[in-house]
Amino acid sequence: MSDHVYKLIEVAGSSSTGYDDAVKKAVEKAAASLDHLDWFEVTEMRGHIRDGKIAHYQVVVKIGFRLD
Repeated sequence: MSDHVYKLIEVAGSSSTGYDDAVKKAVEKAAASLDHLDWFEVTEMRGHIRDGKIAHYQVVVKIGFRLD
């Protein structure tokens, strides 16, 4: 295995379905414009409550991608 150098970015994903979907959306959106994504880390989780029920989920995700 070669040594790698990574760049880190932070993105926020949101979903009305759940945290898992919010993470998937954040990673997929980052992958649409960046190459060599290798890992992610969820650093924050929060949501919006409406009428006593969860209405929206939001996550902040660190994503690491290899530099050429």
